[in-house]
Amino acid sequence: MLAEAMTALAAAGGTAVVQAAGTDAWTGMRRQVARWFGRGNPEREHAELERLDSTAGELEAAPPAEVERVRIRQEAAWQGRIQALLESLEDTERAAIVDELTALRTRQTSPGDGASAGQGGVAVGGNVIVQADHSSAAALVMGNVTLGNPSQPGSHQD
Repeated sequence: MLAEAMTALAAAGGTAVVQAAGTDAWTGMRRQVARWFGRGNPEREHAELERLDSTAGELEAAPPAEVERVRIRQEAAWQGRIQALLESLEDTERAAIVDELTALRTRQTSPGDGASAGQGGVAVGGNVIVQADHSSAAALVMGNVTLGNPSQPGSHQD
């Protein structure tokens, strides 16, 4: 496998791990990543579960002003771990584990996964655009989102 492709896959894997932390997808992702790293060894799998819990804990405990820095650091750490594992394997074993990682990332990022809403709510597993026109109002409650004011109607819109 080309070094560039391995680096890109490891980076995407690190991002996927960190993005899942603290979401509805975390429990499943955490278990699958630990199993992926453990490769049949229960002790390694347990150690990975502890590392994953540490990642989630650091992200949760980070003050709002530090969340981005912690996220970047955690993504880099997981990228490095994934890349080191990929580089340590023989070509045939690497091909199989790359397929597993790709499937894991696909499950984590596929539309609808991890998006859920209670009764009367709407869940979206992608980008959302909220717009209000003609004396209407729109509201969206999320973390780390900035909404701008809609443009004021001109005389042609009265």
